[in-house]
Order: sequence, then structure tokens, then C-alpha cells
Amino acid sequence: MSENVPAEAPLLSVRDLKVHFPIKGGVLQRTVDVVKAVDGISFDVMRGQTVGLVGESGSGKTTTGRAIARLVPIEAGSIVYEGQDLAPLSRAEFFAYRKKIQVIFQDPFGSLNPRMTIYSIIAEPLDIHFKSWSRAQKEARVADLLEKVGLSADFMQRYPHQFSGGQRQRIGIARALAVEPDFIICDEPVSALDVSVQAQIVNLLQDLQEELNLTYLFIAHDLAVVEHISDQVLVMTEGKIVEQASADEIYANPQHPYTRKLLEAVPKL
Repeated sequence: MSENVPAEAPLLSVRDLKVHFPIKGGVLQRTVDVVKAVDGISFDVMRGQTVGLVGESGSGKTTTGRAIARLVPIEAGSIVYEGQDLAPLSRAEFFAYRKKIQVIFQDPFGSLNPRMTIYSIIAEPLDIHFKSWSRAQKEARVADLLEKVGLSADFMQRYPHQFSGGQRQRIGIARALAVEPDFIICDEPVSALDVSVQAQIVNLLQDLQEELNLTYLFIAHDLAVVEHISDQVLVMTEGKIVEQASADEIYANPQHPYTRKLLEAVPKL
């Protein structure tokens, strides 16, 4: 690259991010200690790429995703998205970024309201962000989204209990896509699914990424899943990132003992 041509800026740049949760005790429930769920991590995500964030339960990976989406309070650090630091923004100021940054949640059973139809679930973000749209416009958008994720538009008036786990996760993906985001935090989106269904969902996410130019932070505890979808891999434990490299480098030559431990846990065929 020529010295006069600036390198592409990251879509997301996280610097020294910290998320602490207080531990309260005693009659007055005073703070007696803190859990450092995320303890000063830094990383970049380039537009159009998938960054895999891997670690065991309690490593801080899900809290990291929730912090970026401003779903948990941030203790310190910066979360720069398209040049704007999201960390100091008020709830009202962050509203404009809710369209750009969406989340696919882990549990396809618990993340869908059982009392709402599939139409209502997917259209809910449209009701918030596109208030001027007519019912017909929303129905057309929901029908298109269902077909994009491999489901029939005829499913709109059904309820979540009428679908399998894999189908429910497809509905969750459709909901995340509703407002045309650029960046999606995939919070263990396949961990609750059967192995055969996991592959289908990962393939769907890759197809959608290519079609819609999406950028992913893909959170998982299983390095085998992350290998097939990630450009870069971050390995996290005890609130810290202990290794980061390309997916090929992580698998070919892991440097940290914790990374080697995770790789040893991957089933060998």
C-alpha cells in the first residue's frame, strides 16, 4: 500500500473496555467487592469481517457484546463506531445507533415472546424505528425477511411454540435484520441447537453477510464453530483477551495455554 493512501479505519474500535459488577453484602447491602467481568480489553472489527470472540462460560465474552450494544453499564474505556465513541452517549443519544447495531441472542426459546405472533416479533423494531410505515409496508418487509432466512411468509400469524429451535433462531435473525443494521452481535447463536442445525445457521449467517455486507462479532465457547465463520479470533478468559490472531493462525499455531486448552476440547473426528 502507498504511504499516501490511509489504511481503512475499523468499523468498530474497542479500547481498554471495562465492565464491573458490584458485589453487595451486609444488612445495608453495601458494595463489598466487584466482579471484573470485562477488564481492559481492546480490539478492532473491520467492515465486512467476522471477528470470533471465544471463551468458556464466565470469561466475559457475552458481557463484552452487551456492553457494545449498551445493554450493560460501562465502567471505563471507549467503543468507537464509525468514528463516534458510544460509551459516553446517553440513552437518547444512542437511539440512532440501535438501528446500526443489532443482537442475535443465544436462546431461540427464551428470546421470542410466546404471546406474540411471528409478524409482531419481527415488526416490533419497525414499529420503533419506522413509525410512519403502513401496516402493508411492514407486512411486505416481514414477508421478505422470512424468505431471506429460509422460512415461508405464510408463517407470519403463527406463534413461536409452533417452530423448532432452528426455525426460531431464523426468526431471531430476521428480527435482527429488520432495521437494516450494519453490525450484528451474534451472542452464541448456535450453542442451544443440535449440531446439524448449527451448520445450517452458520451457513445462513455467512450467506446473509455476503448478500447484505454485514459485519459480525460472533461470540461462542466452541472454537470449532468459530473456525468456519471468523476472519479474526479473540480468545478471552477472566475478563481479558489473552490471544488474538487470524483464524488460520489460531488453529495452526496457538500461543497461549488457554487457547491450546480450548483447542484440545474440540472433538476430533
